[in-house]
Amino acid sequence: QVQPMESGGGLVQPGGSLRLSCVVPGSIFSGNVMGWYRQVSGKQRELVASITNAGATDYASSVRGRFTISRENAKNTMYLQMTSLKPEDTAVYSCNSIPLKTWGQGTQVTVSS
Repeated sequence: QVQPMESGGGLVQPGGSLRLSCVVPGSIFSGNVMGWYRQVSGKQRELVASITNAGATDYASSVRGRFTISRENAKNTMYLQMTSLKPEDTAVYSCNSIPLKTWGQGTQVTVSS
């Protein structure tokens, strides 16, 4: 594995929940601050949540209180629990380190009725 592998996206109704997962190569994950990013086609990619190796978290104001980032260091895996989803959360979600290293394919999240 040479790039992050995101999964868990899909189509969900407004107000619903999804849990994203990302398996990350150790060379990117170990000891580093990690982040979940999202990008809408034609717009700049934005950082929505970050987590340090020790578990300290930070969130963009647009998702604070609705999204929860977590990580399992022994598995080189990170998660994004998303609740109370809104149509404006629709995007391709990707994980990467901070500072940035290798991007994966991302996973599409679509919030629509």
